[in-house]
Amino acid sequence: MSVHLFGIRHHGPGCARSLLGALEALQPDCILVEGPPEADALLAHVGAPGLHPPCALLVYAPAAPQRAVFYPFAEYSPEWQAIRYANAHGLPVRLCDLPQSHRLAVADVADDAPVGEQAKVDANTEAGVEAAPPALHADPLAWLAEAAGFSDSDTWWDHLVEQRSDSLDLFDAIAGMMTVVREQIGTPEDILEQRREAYMRNTIRAAEKEGRQRIAVVCGAWHVPALARMPTAKSDNDLLKGLPKEKLAATWTPWSYGRLAFASGYGAGVAAPGWYQHVWERREQASLHWLTDVATLLRKHDLDASPAHIIEASRLADTLAALRDRPRAGLDELMEAIRAVFCYDSELPLQLIRRELLIKDRLGEVPPTVPTLPLIQDVQAQQKRLRMAVRADTLDIDLDLRQPAHLEKSVLLHRLAMLGIAWGSRQVVRGKSGTFHELWRLAWEPEFAIRLIEASVWGSTLEDAAGARAISRGAAAPDLAALTGLMEEVLLADLRAAVAPLMTRIQDASALTADLGFLLAALPPLVNVLRYGSVRGTDTAALASVVDGLVARACVALPFGMRGLADEAASALLAQLIAGDGAIRLLQNGEYEAAWFAALEAAARSEATHPLLAGRAVRILTEQGHWPMGEASRHLLLLCSRAVAPLAAAQWLEGFLQGSGTLLVHNDELWHAVHGWVLSLPAETFTELLPLLRRTFGSFAAPERRQLAERASAGAAGAVASSHAATQEIGLGRARRVLPIVATLFGGATAPEVIHGA
Repeated sequence: MSVHLFGIRHHGPGCARSLLGALEALQPDCILVEGPPEADALLAHVGAPGLHPPCALLVYAPAAPQRAVFYPFAEYSPEWQAIRYANAHGLPVRLCDLPQSHRLAVADVADDAPVGEQAKVDANTEAGVEAAPPALHADPLAWLAEAAGFSDSDTWWDHLVEQRSDSLDLFDAIAGMMTVVREQIGTPEDILEQRREAYMRNTIRAAEKEGRQRIAVVCGAWHVPALARMPTAKSDNDLLKGLPKEKLAATWTPWSYGRLAFASGYGAGVAAPGWYQHVWERREQASLHWLTDVATLLRKHDLDASPAHIIEASRLADTLAALRDRPRAGLDELMEAIRAVFCYDSELPLQLIRRELLIKDRLGEVPPTVPTLPLIQDVQAQQKRLRMAVRADTLDIDLDLRQPAHLEKSVLLHRLAMLGIAWGSRQVVRGKSGTFHELWRLAWEPEFAIRLIEASVWGSTLEDAAGARAISRGAAAPDLAALTGLMEEVLLADLRAAVAPLMTRIQDASALTADLGFLLAALPPLVNVLRYGSVRGTDTAALASVVDGLVARACVALPFGMRGLADEAASALLAQLIAGDGAIRLLQNGEYEAAWFAALEAAARSEATHPLLAGRAVRILTEQGHWPMGEASRHLLLLCSRAVAPLAAAQWLEGFLQGSGTLLVHNDELWHAVHGWVLSLPAETFTELLPLLRRTFGSFAAPERRQLAERASAGAAGAVASSHAATQEIGLGRARRVLPIVATLFGGATAPEVIHGA
């Protein structure tokens, strides 16, 4: 009976290749792999058709799915290859880490540390064992990397293990190395690590009791010394005694290479998952094949990359490796050579290489035979039926809702969004409009698996879950605007079961809402619902009565709701006024428009209306032809008079002109009124109003600002020329006629003296 410990690094292709060779030589009769025992039943799917890495074991609490843990695997992960080897040879394989049912149930492991552990630490100190620095506990391999002349442990391990091609006994060397490191550090103080290793030892003991003769244990290199020296079973059982436990479930879920990278926050991640996949697939001459892939990628994006570049970069990488006393070129040398030869020291091609090759967006696949929740099965079935591939990279799709298949895709994306799963994000593209057109950008995230599990409490199918979630959101909606916005989402997702309860809530809320801002904010979503109803075939007749009531209440409340407001409240109401005006006119209902314009006219003529809102009311009435341009000019002249405070006039102008200067460009009367008012402002007042004026004119389009600037310059030049011409027209003959009167006024001065004095 023998136990063979294989210390590996998670997601290491060199470890995985050496492990397969060691297993072939050992021919074990049982394999134990570091991982959650709750997922033992799922290991049979590894190597079976349909399950393609990268994928992850998802262990979660059914009662609270947000409490979950992922165990990711790549094709080159040693654990994955060990499990696949066991399944291919018909060997029993088990996961031997401390169950997550204990780890998730323990709220604070630090408070559970046994008293004896502190005594052991004190004993080590008294015996003269120097305490290891905190950084060493976080990254014990940093010591060895620094001693070997490497800047970080990741690069050191890559050169030492992942790219090795000799036949030396790798795992004996790793065991000896980690034994020395742990002897320097001493007994781990982390009670969780002690419990994990105790459970692993108990799993080994259980396999020995079953009569297994050649037991292979695949675990993190850090744990090898602790498993090699077996303490008494009683001491391990004491560590594990009395641990809390909760019920968990497990399943397989797709994963991505982006989530295997350090940059994603994954603690056991690697710097370049795509590079490791390349090393796994291209064992011989990996560097040359990598440079060829780089050249292919650059040429695909119309960048210079020739065979001569590949040769030169290969030579440069080998030279750098020789200068650094390394056996072969690694990723660091290759990337420096690529920067110098292919990129001409530019960052842009390097960013492309990092994204497409170093990270390499790739999403795994999970077959439908894997046991999972009904909601997840329903979503997967719809994705397959609609041929919507689940991908880690972004994908843009253009949907025409007049086509049934496209409409179903839109409904699927909207229903997922209702559950908080933003698989697709709506894009806005100029030149493409209409209620039948939608452009989406898709990007699947592994975390969506947890959200689908969480959403399972709402229903077993996507339609049921999204509908129940919509009803729940409607019951908790704080105001009318939130309810009408939710109604728009419900109609887009075709959740007909949620329409009636939500309509009841909208009718109740609209009857109790008197605030003008809430009424105006509620109109645009409802108008969009009415528009989408004709395209999606949804019955929206019940919404018409709600819109009738909202428009009537808004028209009644408008003249009074715009009075006596502070500047901040007026600014907030301005946006709602503009949106409400657009929604009412979009309905193209003559009765609505007549009542709306009458309310705007009453507000515009009232002196109590806030100037900002009064200006916008006049703008709307003028643009829609309800008022002639002369009426708008009259209001503007009144506001620009000296009887009105400059600040009020500036605010009125902001409301009137905000967003477009077309009226000033094409209407001479308005232009002269505004131009004259600005020129008449005292210097101090102009300085005070300058930020507000700049904000108003800054909202104009660039061509409009240029035309107004040219017009202002031409006006100034004309004024100077007119003044000069008037001076030239005064002749001496006409001047002599007034000289006697001037002489009398100045007390008898002679005419020549007066002329000279003048």
